[in-house]
Amino acid sequence: METMFDTLLQLPLFQGLAQEDFTRILEKVKLHFTKHKPGELLLKEGTSCHELVFVLKGEVASSTSSVDSSYSFTEYFPAPYLIEAYSMFGMKTHYASTYRAKTEAHTVSISKAFVMKELFNYEIFRLNYMNIVSNRTQMLHNRLWAVSGDNLEARIAHFILSHVERLSGEKALKIKMENLAQIVNDTRAGVSKALNSMQAKGLAELHRGEIVIPDAEKLSENLYQLSL
Repeated sequence: METMFDTLLQLPLFQGLAQEDFTRILEKVKLHFTKHKPGELLLKEGTSCHELVFVLKGEVASSTSSVDSSYSFTEYFPAPYLIEAYSMFGMKTHYASTYRAKTEAHTVSISKAFVMKELFNYEIFRLNYMNIVSNRTQMLHNRLWAVSGDNLEARIAHFILSHVERLSGEKALKIKMENLAQIVNDTRAGVSKALNSMQAKGLAELHRGEIVIPDAEKLSENLYQLSL
């Protein structure tokens, strides 16, 4: 049976760490375990990030709203998952998204003070942390310079995928049709037609005021084909 110890070692931050070092860390650190019911709030967008929060069991929903609140984007992350390691340092040390338990979820948190005082003493931890932050920066840079093309379906897919943290699983975009039309520079009728075409291909599911993407990886593959 998999233990909490095994689950933590699966997280990118601890991979490669010697077992004796990890045991020594667990003897020193004050771990805060929490169990969350489905729908329960874990962390709210805009609140201070002063700890590392690991999802050890279950699935969480991450929701982010645009600055003008005209749309919101939701992703679902199964355990094991580390929430916003990049938000603990920098000019703005606040959570960028709101996190809720989709299913019953178990989390454990480690304070920022302990991370700086103890964990950063381990070279493999420092390298893992830098890799997580660097990989995210590179991913965002590549998206910034990606070309969506002239095809309307491709522009819609590019807009959706530009908000994705992980290129796997279900995503949900809450947006009015007229707002999406303005973003992709087309008419409401054109966007409606393109979305219905995407739904027919199994790339999207249309609901009132919401576009659900069953599989982001499949959408990405289709975008690649459209760009050829």
